[in-house]
Amino acid sequence: MRRSLTTRTLLAVLSLVLLAGCNSSADGKAATLQGITLDQPYVVPSTPLTDTSGASYSLTKDTDKPLTLVFFGYTNCPDICQVVMSTLASAMTRLDASDRAQVDVVLVTTDPARDTGPVLTRYLSHFDPTFIGLTGDLDTIAAIGRPMAVAVEQGKKLPSGGYEVVHNTQVSAIGGDDKVHILWTQDTSAATIASDVHLLLEKS
Repeated sequence: MRRSLTTRTLLAVLSLVLLAGCNSSADGKAATLQGITLDQPYVVPSTPLTDTSGASYSLTKDTDKPLTLVFFGYTNCPDICQVVMSTLASAMTRLDASDRAQVDVVLVTTDPARDTGPVLTRYLSHFDPTFIGLTGDLDTIAAIGRPMAVAVEQGKKLPSGGYEVVHNTQVSAIGGDDKVHILWTQDTSAATIASDVHLLLEKS
């Protein structure tokens, strides 16, 4: 009887040890950033653009929150832009109220000829009315995007009368130091972005 009790006790202790090890491993994985972290952070230009109310807005001087997520895209984009903006909207709903209050989401248009303030406002309202829309001169927008590894240029004319707008599709996270330390590709899930945002805010 004594041997049986000892065996059962050892098995119980071993099970607890294994369980603790599993929890530790899971916690460690959850605490790892899953986006693309940059060895050489991108320095964000302070050049101002214009928000949907017509006011001047700089991605450095007018962002007073610990984290600003920026995407360069345009409202007439047929596919990728809508997917990315939907992903960002979903990611924000996954954050608790405290985290959400510390994050701004900004769409910088790459098609300023068509994306006026009212157009951007209407477009962003479909995703999250708190999202910020910025426009400006195309050359200025391109100059701001360049140091953030975002290429912006107007493409060829389309049969519809519009034109292609060529741009990169990553989402960049600007920290309190006005630099991009991490970015996410267009295929990154909302859950991954939300997890990374939470971790970045914990570290800030």
